[in-house]
Amino acid sequence: MAAALGLTQSQISRRQRGLASWTLADCDRLAAHWGMPVLDLLAGPTHALTRLPADRVAAGGTQTLLPLDAPTPATAQVEPASTPTPVEPASTPTPVEPAPAPTARSTAARRAPVAEPAPVAPPVPRRMAAPAGPLADRVRARVDHELTVHGGDRDAARAALIKTAVPDVMELFAASRVGGRYEHSEFPPTVDILKKASQKGADQIWEGRPKWRAEELHRAARAGHVRLDVIALDMNAAYLAALKTWLPIGKLVHSEGADHNPKRSGVHRVTPAAWGMPDLPSPLGARKEPGDLWITEPTLRLLLRCAKLGFCETPVIHESWTSGASEGLLEKMRRTLTEVRKEAIANGDDVTNEYVKSMYSKFVSTIGESTANREIRRPDWMHIIRSQAFANLWLKAHKAHAAGLTVVEMSGTDELHVAGDWQQVFPEGRDLSQVKAKSIYTLGE
Repeated sequence: MAAALGLTQSQISRRQRGLASWTLADCDRLAAHWGMPVLDLLAGPTHALTRLPADRVAAGGTQTLLPLDAPTPATAQVEPASTPTPVEPASTPTPVEPAPAPTARSTAARRAPVAEPAPVAPPVPRRMAAPAGPLADRVRARVDHELTVHGGDRDAARAALIKTAVPDVMELFAASRVGGRYEHSEFPPTVDILKKASQKGADQIWEGRPKWRAEELHRAARAGHVRLDVIALDMNAAYLAALKTWLPIGKLVHSEGADHNPKRSGVHRVTPAAWGMPDLPSPLGARKEPGDLWITEPTLRLLLRCAKLGFCETPVIHESWTSGASEGLLEKMRRTLTEVRKEAIANGDDVTNEYVKSMYSKFVSTIGESTANREIRRPDWMHIIRSQAFANLWLKAHKAHAAGLTVVEMSGTDELHVAGDWQQVFPEGRDLSQVKAKSIYTLGE
């Protein structure tokens, strides 16, 4: 079936399990593959089997294998167990003649009456049909279930929820994609630059993780020339906020040239320009080595933005691996987790809050090549989301700098140290758009 439709085995498996919808194009190709009109294919397995060509039907009623003229290995065959037209033993029709007479067709029709075909629409995946209601109710129901199972023991319920965070968040993601405009690829071919050099090694992608501090300011403070009260700010749920980013939909395709297409996303080999802003960190983070490097879409877009602001020269793009992209692939899931998180914080519900945190953080950490998540393998998504978190932190530093605050230090995904009246720049709180103060210290004391 995969060879007939031009899909991968995993994509066919998802359709058969009800995790993805069959498309009208799928129906056309399957009907052509089995040599029958589309409406006969959709009229039910018993009726469809009577429409198979005689050389495709064996004596026992099981469909025989047919070699395919498709650009796939010759060994790609359909096993009888996975034939999508199973027939009950009691209702197995007799073999059909090559040119059945009208009376034979009438007999088959009497055995399996066929209703007037309805307009074809992609089926609703069975796994996503229940429970009804908002997606947030799924998360709330999981918490309530574990609390009930463990007799109200919040510690035991928390441990159980964190243990199932990976399959739970993947089920939530799949539910959030029902009715989506695009059908994303979950197991596209992994390009070499995204493959780890060893089991514990790394691939070639540079995410731009920051580890920066204003060295001139620190030297002046050590010499006793400067004394500043510094506030360490914490960005709330950095990875959850970073789920809103441009992600490639399908497999990555190679291209060369310096042009950047904002409707595509992926990874790019660039020669970055020198960074000459001593009071702001470079968008490339802690990188010290000169020369070309592979960066993700958020890092490239941030470098292009800095070039427009006059902070650096435009980076030179040499080659790219990209696909058509969307900024909304994870948006429904992000909004759902944001809603439940906000509600949990307002209610002082630490169990739900930690469960939500485990869901989005493990989603990011396991969608690469982790054995803890076998539902998807998108290392490009993992790098892009992480890079988006670092880019978001840089944008906060730039906002502080533009407002007249002194940027003292920036590190990790969520830590920004500034001096000045930060509450005039950032709203204080625990919401996604707010920041909170972690500590206060004096530089030069």
